[in-house]
Amino acid sequence: MVDIGFIGAGTVGTALAVRLSGKGYPVVAVSSRTKASAQRLAEAVSGCRVYDDGQAVADVCQLVFVTTPDDVIAPVAAALRWHLGQGVVHCSGAASTDILEPARGFGADVGAFHPLQTFASVSHAIENIPGSTFAIEAEEPLLTTLKEMASALEGSWVRLGAGDKVLYHAAAVVACNYFVTLVKLATDLWQSFGVSTQQATQALIPLLRGTLNNLDNVGLPHCLTGPIARGDVGTIRSHLNALEGAAPEILSTYRELGLKTIAIALAKGKIDQERAKELEALLKEGML
Repeated sequence: MVDIGFIGAGTVGTALAVRLSGKGYPVVAVSSRTKASAQRLAEAVSGCRVYDDGQAVADVCQLVFVTTPDDVIAPVAAALRWHLGQGVVHCSGAASTDILEPARGFGADVGAFHPLQTFASVSHAIENIPGSTFAIEAEEPLLTTLKEMASALEGSWVRLGAGDKVLYHAAAVVACNYFVTLVKLATDLWQSFGVSTQQATQALIPLLRGTLNNLDNVGLPHCLTGPIARGDVGTIRSHLNALEGAAPEILSTYRELGLKTIAIALAKGKIDQERAKELEALLKEGML
């Protein structure tokens, strides 16, 4: 295996370095904007040395991960001298390998390796990486190397083209970040009957886990439950009336999400077109 280095020792870089090292990959060098973060990574990885700058890492490693903040990746790639056949990889979810064009100009093989996972902290990142899907953008021979890394990390991989990355990342934001937003809206409703955000969150977590289990075990569209899946017009009407009085600020969100859910209910086969049209008309009432 080739020697691996990291430029940038934040959450993703540290977690990848620790996990790759644990799978036998030689992670030998790290540099970072702050010496403390580089030292933290090096202390967590046997045989890893802290270097003062990214050029020193690029000089000693055949495969370099640029795990800086996204806005810094392109300047790093442009500032360093790379060499023929070297692998240069970033871990941005939204950016393509185009931002590594300066490295390609030196004859390096460039790639992207994005773990489709949520990382609240370094320790959570290290824990969550195994089993994740990795979005890979690269050409051979680097493509095979990154596929093998994904497998070594007990994950799967999907190959993306340069034009796919932004929509891929937008999908991740909808599924992950906006999921948090939806839970926040739900807990806000609980406050109207005197339950705190913390209590409401704990009460909802088993429901959320059950939903994820259904998604995993039953899949779309059959995992959908609830009043729209049943075609329960009366319940939806009562929801709308209650929200209009108690939480009008989320009424439009409820309507929009409900309209998007009708198609899933139809695909599940539990409602017919007539009931779908009735639900649609109800949810569109009062919308501009």
